[in-house]
Amino acid sequence: MLTIKLIRRYLSSGSVCLMLGLYSLSNSALSNATAAPAEQTAVFSGGCFWGVDAVFKHVRGVSEVVSGYAGGSAATAHYEQVSDGDTGHAESVRVRFNPAQVSYQQLLQVFFSVAHDPTQLNRQGPDVGSQYRSAIFFINTEQQQVAQRQIQQFTAAHTFPSAIVTQVVPLTQFYPAEDYHQNFLALHPNKPYIVMYDQPKLTQLHKQFPGLYQ
Repeated sequence: MLTIKLIRRYLSSGSVCLMLGLYSLSNSALSNATAAPAEQTAVFSGGCFWGVDAVFKHVRGVSEVVSGYAGGSAATAHYEQVSDGDTGHAESVRVRFNPAQVSYQQLLQVFFSVAHDPTQLNRQGPDVGSQYRSAIFFINTEQQQVAQRQIQQFTAAHTFPSAIVTQVVPLTQFYPAEDYHQNFLALHPNKPYIVMYDQPKLTQLHKQFPGLYQ
């Protein structure tokens, strides 16, 4: 910040333009110091990605959600192959979020409580197969620790009637799904599968997390 002594010196010397330039640089540095944190990325798998995608799209602080595949190779990251259940892939969503508005732990709470049932092994509702498994693909060690701690807390509190089977594994690569899978619920709100299995998730999101709903 400019001191009064420095300002007086430049005023007396007629260097008003230089003074204004220094003031602008000072304000710029202060602005950068208080800038919002950079967006972060999270990847979750919880059954059919249509409903999981829709849930996170309605969470405040989330800027983008992409449906895709994680856990397998690029060669098999195609819906027809993933649907066979033998590619190693899980239907997943990549979530970009502003940690100043919603934390990774809050996203985990939404994932466990609303987006899917973490006690179902290799299935969700009517969908059966390892491609529908419950998994958290962590980006870094911090996400791994937060996820494992959240599971421990849920387990200790007996939050769910059965054991949590969610995998916590490192993300190697995320592959966006075909265009026709993106934003599926918003584009097909009256599809019977959406009405029966996914629309209720949005209702629960609003009910359980009203402060995060958008």
